[in-house]
Amino acid sequence: MDLLNVFLEEAREHLNALEESLLVLEQSPSDASEINTAFRAMHTIKGSAGMVGLDHVSYFTHHVETLFDQVRKGIIRLDHASISLLLDAKDHVESLIFKESSNEMMAISEQLIHRLQDIAPTEHAVTPEAEIPPSQLDEGEGYWRITIAPDENAFVDGFDCMPVLRELQSLGDSALTVGWREQPQQESFDPLKCNLVFLLLLSADVSKDSIHDAFMFVQDDWQIDIDRLSFNESDKLGDILQDIGAIDKAKIEAIQNSKPKLGELLSESGLVSEKTVDQALQQQAFIRKEKEKTTPSQPTIKVPSNKLDRLMDLVSELVIVHSAISQVSLVNDIEALDTASEELGRLTAELRDTTFSVRMLPIGSTFGRFRRLVRDLSRELGKQVQLETYGADTELDKVVLERLGDPLVHILRNSLDHGIEMADVRQAAGKSSQGTIKLEATYESGSVKITVSDDGGGLHADKILAKAIERGVVSAEDNLSVHEIQNLIFEPGFSTAAKVSDVSGRGVGMDVVKTSIEALQGQVTIDSVQGKGTAIAITLPMTLAIIEGLLVRIGIEYYVIPLNTVQECIEEQTTESMLHQSTRVINCRGDYITCINLRQLFHVKQDMPKLQQTIICRAQEQQFGLSVDEIVGQRQTVIKNLSPLYRHTTGLLGATILGDGNVALILDINDLYDSCQLSDSYENMPAETPPC
Repeated sequence: MDLLNVFLEEAREHLNALEESLLVLEQSPSDASEINTAFRAMHTIKGSAGMVGLDHVSYFTHHVETLFDQVRKGIIRLDHASISLLLDAKDHVESLIFKESSNEMMAISEQLIHRLQDIAPTEHAVTPEAEIPPSQLDEGEGYWRITIAPDENAFVDGFDCMPVLRELQSLGDSALTVGWREQPQQESFDPLKCNLVFLLLLSADVSKDSIHDAFMFVQDDWQIDIDRLSFNESDKLGDILQDIGAIDKAKIEAIQNSKPKLGELLSESGLVSEKTVDQALQQQAFIRKEKEKTTPSQPTIKVPSNKLDRLMDLVSELVIVHSAISQVSLVNDIEALDTASEELGRLTAELRDTTFSVRMLPIGSTFGRFRRLVRDLSRELGKQVQLETYGADTELDKVVLERLGDPLVHILRNSLDHGIEMADVRQAAGKSSQGTIKLEATYESGSVKITVSDDGGGLHADKILAKAIERGVVSAEDNLSVHEIQNLIFEPGFSTAAKVSDVSGRGVGMDVVKTSIEALQGQVTIDSVQGKGTAIAITLPMTLAIIEGLLVRIGIEYYVIPLNTVQECIEEQTTESMLHQSTRVINCRGDYITCINLRQLFHVKQDMPKLQQTIICRAQEQQFGLSVDEIVGQRQTVIKNLSPLYRHTTGLLGATILGDGNVALILDINDLYDSCQLSDSYENMPAETPPC
């Protein structure tokens, strides 16, 4: 990969980091960590742009860097106006890097520089060679050792040590031990004299100045020692005791010759107090725990996504080959082949899981664009809205994640425009003037569930139904439940907006969401309470390449049902009525469940077996059944796309190759549920239905 491509890839990462930091700084303008992150992003882009010949990018980013330098030094303070300007500058840097340069863009640069200089006067500007002061940055991989000896009169003066300790502990992971400045004697013990010494070990990416800030009111009276230690230093107990000055090396070597545990020997010998040994042991435990956190971080390499796609294709083919070998092994009953097939299956599964993990990306990597979307759109609409995100570390296959972006944008825009009310309306309803949208990702039963919820006005069922009748989506005679009415918003061309705007009103959006999610083998559901808010949940498989499926037979053909939709399997005696009904109703433990006879749906002519197998599935939060001739068993299923001629066939998701070389079609459960209009079958429910 040449230098320019490396720069472009890294620049995108730095720009994303800059935007995320700016959105955090809009809420917390004094966050030193985010200020430094933003400064470093601009500083790096400026230097790298000059190296690859993008002189204008380097020239422009220098002015943005100047502003951040003054923020770090406390010369200026960020506010909403300056954050908006910096976001505009970030967008412009992105255009300068990734779009073709033009005179118009150069003119925009000068306009933005003029606005930046209005906030950050040039007399305070740093030179291009200026670096970040060492005290402002983290000082490498390691931890802080802070020794605190409060003034002897601290208790008499009414000073509580705990607020200082709590402030330090809030900076990161820590371990605290307490000892004596002098070992107290019972006869001379003075309870008003502060004889305590605190040892705090702190693992945090903070500067020494940040730690000193905690002692702002006591630093002249207390004895405070702050040292930066590396995790590469020894974590042996003897070395720690030497380091804190408890004992010298010669005494340790002398007593170690007898080989028992060093701590016990030192304590029993009287060379070191038991309390000091305990403190050193706690420090040792803390160092080792923090080492475990830092050690796993391995060097990373960047791989083009097309190579990962090719790797997944090869793994998919390997799964098919293993299936074929297993079939040969089953037919020929050769013990050696059985053993080899079993070992190949284990290795294939491990390779598959490893490949999946390489392709998995945290959903939080897309959260930044959504924060910016909510910020900008809420201002455009004149609303006060904050976005809260949860589960940013939840992982999805990169293909799923890439195709998930647009549906989530549609949902968020819908929540902002239709869901969240104006500030005066919210206050009149007894709500906070600021609305909240929550974006949450969680794992659920082998899938990933993403929920977008708001505390807005909720869906108005009467208004939706009236608009649906007006547009001919449903008729006035239809007896729809509240849930069915709410789902009408997913109908193509449906909108309740009073007027068309840049945000909504054209009747596209939510139908696109449903279509896109179902194309990802997922489901989308809606739950809304009028006046309280709306929650839209998307359930997706973690990957689209290989799924677990349930292989079934109908006549002489085989089909695969995605296992994540299957709830249970039941067996029924074949009856005469089953020969002619395409849909029927079964009684499953007191619940009436509509069932599709796939034999009738697919026009299978072979004789029916004496026993009918029914798979209870779930689609769109509803249970329904699929009747088949035989359940063969669970299979790893490699999804192959159908040819363009069959791609839009109702009820089919794709195809897979079986171990014997034959093709099995993969059923689209959501599409089957929609196409058969299952709710109508309840009108023809027989007097008696076979029990589950």
